[in-house]
Amino acid sequence: MAVHISRVEWETIRARAVEGPGREICGLLLGQGGRIVEAREAANVADEPASRFEIDPAVLLAAHREARSGGAQVLGHYHSHPGGDVSPSACDADMACPDGALWLICAPDGRMALWRAGHNGLHGRFVAVELTVEDA
Repeated sequence: MAVHISRVEWETIRARAVEGPGREICGLLLGQGGRIVEAREAANVADEPASRFEIDPAVLLAAHREARSGGAQVLGHYHSHPGGDVSPSACDADMACPDGALWLICAPDGRMALWRAGHNGLHGRFVAVELTVEDA
């Protein structure tokens, strides 16, 4: 099943990855079902932001509070790989829970790939998901 994202949100993520090539950028993917309606920026608070990411807990908690109040659900998150690989790393697999969350990985050259965390696939954790970018 494909996941849909608007061109505006896709471009927002792409621009952030291009602007931060020496560090991993990150944020949340918010929406409903198979549709991402917002790519919410979050600070990378990891100790080593050049090679790891950790989403600002305040942004994550606020998004979950909004979801409980009827807002968009937290579908997953996005982050960049400054080295250009859009496949999940072994480090990503170590961090991932097999909860079905979406992992959108982007590179400084603008490429992106979407993955779902589970119990099989790449590194025993990730399965590729089709991402459809919509103009509307």
